[in-house]
Amino acid sequence: MKTRWATALLSVALIAPWGNSTAVERYTMARVVDVDPIYERVEVPQVRQECWTEDVYVRNRNRDVSAPVLGGIIGGVIGNQVSRGHGRPAATIVGSLLGATIGADIRDRNTRYHTETVRRCRDVDEYYTEERVVGYRVTYRYRGEEYVTRMDHDPGDEIRVRVSVEPAR
Repeated sequence: MKTRWATALLSVALIAPWGNSTAVERYTMARVVDVDPIYERVEVPQVRQECWTEDVYVRNRNRDVSAPVLGGIIGGVIGNQVSRGHGRPAATIVGSLLGATIGADIRDRNTRYHTETVRRCRDVDEYYTEERVVGYRVTYRYRGEEYVTRMDHDPGDEIRVRVSVEPAR
């Protein structure tokens, strides 16, 4: 029984390749006749910096603290004089704060301005068009026949081709 199964399997294994119509493939070289680059127009972004000078008004920094201090003292004295009893310390503090604020405002009103030249820049996106090679149209000759294909690189003088042989039905 085992011998029959082995014989049957061996027969199928030997007959199967002959019954199939699988192609036989091999590789060879063909001569390149012509190579033409294929161009495509593309938009290429380019960032350019644009700069200019501009005059701006700047306030002089006045760090003089005499006006706020003097205003605080005068406000404290007035707050102390106006109030009586238990509210006198609070009135003195409020008068001092109010006087200091008024003194700072008077100082700031007398502040001078000057002009400074400042350089400002911004990035500007520009686009230009250029032609780029996106592939090659390759014409090659194999056994007296010419064929055309597209490739992503220039193959040079020869191109590797696959030759397939298949039995006719």
